[in-house]
Amino acid sequence: MVFSKRAALMTGTIVTAAAAVIGSAAVGQASGRPTSDTPAVTTPIPPQLQVPDGNKKIAVLDAQGVQTYACTNGAWTFVEPAATLSDSRDSRHRPIALHSRGPVWVSTVDGSAVNASAVPGASVPSDNAVPQLLLQATATRGSGVFGSVSYVQRLATRGGVAPSGSCSPGAQAGVPYRATYVFYAPAQN
Repeated sequence: MVFSKRAALMTGTIVTAAAAVIGSAAVGQASGRPTSDTPAVTTPIPPQLQVPDGNKKIAVLDAQGVQTYACTNGAWTFVEPAATLSDSRDSRHRPIALHSRGPVWVSTVDGSAVNASAVPGASVPSDNAVPQLLLQATATRGSGVFGSVSYVQRLATRGGVAPSGSCSPGAQAGVPYRATYVFYAPAQN
């Protein structure tokens, strides 16, 4: 798979946000970058979302953004996510990564990126929110925080559910959501 084609799928909203975030990330680069001393995830992780042995947690990032839906044949269908991610330990919530269609996560601190796809059967419903997921990396870029990612968990989801009811052809809706993304890389012996 050619990673540059996936990265080119970012929406205008994400690209615009990236320009603003890159400037702020450069100022606080050392403090905004996840370290190997990642925080614990405070919500229980369902068994079907467990990462296989041989992988270690490398980053826990809080996401805030929208899940975008379009009206197709009179029903709302998912189009793409658009979110900024910040280190869960940063009280100022400075954005250090962007999340968009692919799905792809791109670090605005070091340029590294990871594409992933959902692991079959690794989805857990959440009340009034998009499901929690386990995703496996399909491509990576760079040597930064996302350069060696093997798995991604989407946990503690809030919001982002498709609008209810009928819709008009061509209509789009961005539904606010939040989630915690946990990134893993192969453990080195």
